[in-house]
Amino acid sequence: MKRTFAAGVAGIAAMLLAGTAMAGEAKIFETKSAINNLSTVTANGGKARDLTVGLGSGAYRRPGDPANMFYAVSDRGPNFVCGDVETVLGVSEDAVCHGNKVRVYPTPDYSPSIYTIFLNDDGSFDIKDVITIKDQSGIPLTGLTNKLTVAKTEKPVDANGNPLEQSVSSIDAEGIIRLTDGSYWIGEENGPSVLHVGADGTVINRIVPAGSEKDFDGAAYKVTGGLPAILVKRQTNRGIESMAVSPDETKLYFMVQNPLANPNADAYKAAKNTRLFVYDRVSEKLSGEYIYQLDDPQTFRNDPTDKQNAPRISEVLALGNDRLLVLERTDKTTKLHEVKLAGATNILASRWDDMSTNPTLEQENDLSKLDLVAVPKTLRFDSADYPMAPNKLEGLAIMGDGALAMINDNDFGIKGDPTKVILIDGLVQADKY
Repeated sequence: MKRTFAAGVAGIAAMLLAGTAMAGEAKIFETKSAINNLSTVTANGGKARDLTVGLGSGAYRRPGDPANMFYAVSDRGPNFVCGDVETVLGVSEDAVCHGNKVRVYPTPDYSPSIYTIFLNDDGSFDIKDVITIKDQSGIPLTGLTNKLTVAKTEKPVDANGNPLEQSVSSIDAEGIIRLTDGSYWIGEENGPSVLHVGADGTVINRIVPAGSEKDFDGAAYKVTGGLPAILVKRQTNRGIESMAVSPDETKLYFMVQNPLANPNADAYKAAKNTRLFVYDRVSEKLSGEYIYQLDDPQTFRNDPTDKQNAPRISEVLALGNDRLLVLERTDKTTKLHEVKLAGATNILASRWDDMSTNPTLEQENDLSKLDLVAVPKTLRFDSADYPMAPNKLEGLAIMGDGALAMINDNDFGIKGDPTKVILIDGLVQADKY
């Protein structure tokens, strides 16, 4: 497909197939940019593993930017669990983890970064304008875990099993938007938190769950406690992995990746209810909290399972005011649902944010008996209908001709996957692009 990014809006709208998973023609983009090559890592006595940059944890294109470009953000850097040690490094699990429950970081000095991506008509994409996320002194942040006491955390080690020092300033960047003033907002998984970041990548403010501020004492930037305290109940590695902004830039939207471990991990494993938040940028506080119910795990056609905690939220994109596109995925299947907040119950500051409530929201999958209404969902995309689509899609952007770009998180090539962008015409209709 020869595409030009000057295509007319009328042509895109004509291809829209509302209410169906199938839409217009799809195209895959890949890169040969040298910037994509990160490093080669080895463990003592192991094999060499070539790593690439994991660009696609989140994506966003600002309306008015060049039609063929978008921003992407990387997460905390290459990391994996002990069960993957032998596959990745070629040594025994015990040689690195020594029987401990730890997370392996083979390149612990990697800094979460913002990348500018340009799609080309020949099916390639270029990576330009790398911005590292840094503290107020200009020192790049690492992606190592925070030393938390209120929320669960992970102990990091290097490729040889040596303990790594946690940092109060580290972040796990997962979602991104850019405002017209040049600054960014980032959804962060570990805290969990949301961050306001300057145009040069300097953290301006990190907003964390109320009551957890002391865990970030000594951070090299401002930390405030503006999120509901109950978010410290997020399951490890299941924090905030998304970020969206309304067309007028007055509201931010973000979601918790999975239901909270509330009151415990058993509830997290069985729960369907995760939480969608609205942040008012004018008043600088939350204005809404809504329930999003995850799909039945058996409906993810490329990898159906009985595990309700398999589906997770990896991205959210604003199509209009309080009209969103939600990326819900498993390891091998991605769905996109259009949701509208109108008519759904706003539970902000209700008993469902109170940690003493029993049963919890996460233990109540049947909302009808609670007089609660989740956001309605309309399926717009199912990757099972597109065999060429990569696994683990995590970033969404509306391009300048209205087409939807999706980028995968390749986990820094740890399992050999390349980063790809899939572009589809006529899939959704956005108010502004």
